[in-house]
Amino acid sequence: MTEPASVCALCGSQSDLSATPVPPQDQVNISLCSTCQSGVVGEINDSPHWKCLNDTIWSTDAATQITAYRLLSRLKSEVWARDLLDIAYLEPENLEWAKAGLIDEEQEPLIIHRDVNSVQLSAGDTVTLIKDLNVKGAGFTAKRGTAVRNISLVQDNEAHIEGRVNGQQIVILTEFVKKSSAQG
Repeated sequence: MTEPASVCALCGSQSDLSATPVPPQDQVNISLCSTCQSGVVGEINDSPHWKCLNDTIWSTDAATQITAYRLLSRLKSEVWARDLLDIAYLEPENLEWAKAGLIDEEQEPLIIHRDVNSVQLSAGDTVTLIKDLNVKGAGFTAKRGTAVRNISLVQDNEAHIEGRVNGQQIVILTEFVKKSSAQG
């Protein structure tokens, strides 16, 4: 790590400065005050402090510009931040670097299906029932130990998978299955 500069790269403050890496290129650091650093690494809310980004988005220092872009992206619910992002220009390689460190907060949370042992399930896996399951409407019980091959995942519910048991396609709760170690 290099020594922090004498002013915050974002707001110009001269107090409580520390060198802060700009991921994913962690060998590149910028000097930030504690307020700016807390916004970079933690929760960020609109406040007059962040108006400093109006100037720093135009910085000739790539790491400073990238950090400003990331903060503005996290503040994009604010009109002023969204407007500034619309007119900001970053060189293509800097834009790629900036986006590599962003978390897409608009993206729907990733649904991950897990068995009773918290092992991730994938479409096409084979699972084994760990409990006798009464199949409603089908008039039979799926017995413990039954292998369900070539499962499909219910896309909007991490607790449900689908598979064929006794020739019928049924929905199965993931808490009642374990992934088979030998796929086939």
